[in-house]
Amino acid sequence: MAKIPNNRAWWLVLPVFILVAFSALVPLMTVVNYSVQDIFGPGQAYYVGTEWFKEVLTNERLQDSLLRQFLFSGAVLLIQIPLGIGIALMMPKSGVKASLVLILLAIPLLIPWNVVGTIWQIFGRGDIGLFGWALNSMGLDYNYTGDTVDAWFTVLLMDVWHWTPLVALLCYSGLRAIPEAFYQAAEIDRASKWAVFRYIQLPRLKNVLVIAVLLRFMDSFMIYTEPFVLTGGGPGSSTTFLSQTLTTMAIGQFDLGRAAAFSLIYFLIVLLISWLFFTAITHADKEK
Repeated sequence: MAKIPNNRAWWLVLPVFILVAFSALVPLMTVVNYSVQDIFGPGQAYYVGTEWFKEVLTNERLQDSLLRQFLFSGAVLLIQIPLGIGIALMMPKSGVKASLVLILLAIPLLIPWNVVGTIWQIFGRGDIGLFGWALNSMGLDYNYTGDTVDAWFTVLLMDVWHWTPLVALLCYSGLRAIPEAFYQAAEIDRASKWAVFRYIQLPRLKNVLVIAVLLRFMDSFMIYTEPFVLTGGGPGSSTTFLSQTLTTMAIGQFDLGRAAAFSLIYFLIVLLISWLFFTAITHADKEK
């Protein structure tokens, strides 16, 4: 007689499912409800259908914020993924030096987001900030509060400093999981460093890189605190990303209907692009 599986263990995870349903699904349904209503105050809401969605999709300010968001996230991935791989390749394999490097890499990840923005706000000032003073001393007219290019450069550099260690740590863990026999075989075949990276290390890092790309894309696409503290979205609206536009709409203008519709579109964009990234990378892996 076949043994009947014991499914009583599922009761142990039932509280987690209930908690997730309460903390995620209920707020999501609330946002969906707000997105089809025009809310004037408590108990004063009128059904408007898909009007807010149509208005949000044709709003030029939101379209500009979306374009800036795509440019920022693309730049983050193009810089942080190769840089993180390079740092991981240069890190010591074991010993005290490896432990020290791991500790130093982890430090930026432990700093709260608002503190990161404050650090770079001071660091980039031309009068008291070391970074801003150094650039001005070199003859560069650097001013992240008044120049769009300088503001973009500073926000991007701040994000690279803050989150590249995450990519490096993920890649380092992937490299350490490669069996030593692979390197021994490559040494016997007198393979070059590029050949070792191309045919041994990079293929073994693909699963880790999928995680790194998804994490960095989702986080960079929803960035809010650091640029808000650093530049306030300026100069003008040059560093105003989607999350800041959404916050201004919902809290600053108390336009809950439009903000709810915009947040749902925002959520679907992140979900769709993350799925495309994951599908493209895993499909390319299967073809090989």
